[in-house]
Amino acid sequence: MALHFASDLHLGAPDAEASRDRERAFLKWIEEVGRKGDGLHLVGDLIDFWFEWRHVVPKGGVRLLGCIAELVDGGLDVHWHLGNHDMWTKGYLAEELGVHVHADPLDLQYAGFNCLVGHGDGLGPGDRKYKALKRLFQNPAARWAFSRLHPNLAFQIGSKLSRDSRKSGKKAEVYFAGPEGEWLFQHCRDMLERQPYDVFIFGHRHLPLDLEVTTEDGKRKARYLNCGDWIDHQTYVTLDENGPQLKTWQ
Repeated sequence: MALHFASDLHLGAPDAEASRDRERAFLKWIEEVGRKGDGLHLVGDLIDFWFEWRHVVPKGGVRLLGCIAELVDGGLDVHWHLGNHDMWTKGYLAEELGVHVHADPLDLQYAGFNCLVGHGDGLGPGDRKYKALKRLFQNPAARWAFSRLHPNLAFQIGSKLSRDSRKSGKKAEVYFAGPEGEWLFQHCRDMLERQPYDVFIFGHRHLPLDLEVTTEDGKRKARYLNCGDWIDHQTYVTLDENGPQLKTWQ
């Protein structure tokens, strides 16, 4: 048995046709891999832009949402970790799908491993501009004001912001300057100094990574795995009694 982790599907981007093909591929992965284990962790940004009004949610992604509801109804433990593109939920995902929703990184113990799991946005040093934006996005007054907009206009604005965010970060996604250039790696090392984790699993980076993390005194070691994405890589992480593994689904 195992836990499976996948992130950054970004349904809706860059257009309906490409999104539908990616959705079908992801559902095949769920059927062949994701449903076969003790639990499934969706590590953020499954939808490219998600916002909930009192009676309205964005259309699209219904195959994925229906599949998730079916998995939960069948007894699978499914967790949805909110990312920077799908953080604006007011309970619909938990109530309608039955998933466990996490806004912050989750401490998880499985098969003898102490793990920290989350999307990863805003963690580590640097990226001050996004951290300021995230505080604005999470501000109750700002969310209330945005919800007053008609959904058609609000979705148009939100989708444009999501597209601009992806374009601005596209070059950085494919660039790897070593562990010290990775903010999430530095965050993992800081967390390892505080607590004896064995495994860190994050998304957000869009680059599949499997790196060893060591404290400054060398007394603690762990592994940091990034799930990558399903736009370019179709990668995921599996955790079982043998430890974490970064895999590619064909």
